[in-house]
Amino acid sequence: MPTISARVSNSHGKHDVMLKTNHTEHAINIPPKASGSGSSANGGELLFLALATCYCNDIYREAAKRNITVTSVQVEVAGEFGDAPGSAAHDITYKATVEAQASEEEITALMRHTDTVAEIQNTLRQASTVMLVETQAISKP
Repeated sequence: MPTISARVSNSHGKHDVMLKTNHTEHAINIPPKASGSGSSANGGELLFLALATCYCNDIYREAAKRNITVTSVQVEVAGEFGDAPGSAAHDITYKATVEAQASEEEITALMRHTDTVAEIQNTLRQASTVMLVETQAISKP
């Protein structure tokens, strides 16, 4: 069972993102906001990116189990957030195009199956507990 973590370090004009699964760590480049503070990507965009990435990667995983060679995957996720701070996302939809060396029926079956086993999709569908477990406040005079 993989242990996954993400870390953001932000200060004026600097934004670093580190991702880790088990002992493999890598950075992704997301620049800071033009104003210098915060990330140029918002949480909603990254949430939708997580959905798209999960489905894309899982297509390849599930295709391999079926001996299907996938040559390309495109996934687009869309949804809405309310205007009030703290509003949950709603009406999340996604569409996918998969090109593979298989019949259209086999590819469609692969895509529908992958939707049922995509971990991020299933996490949102079932909801998960999210807790702030530690805080550290540093006062600067």
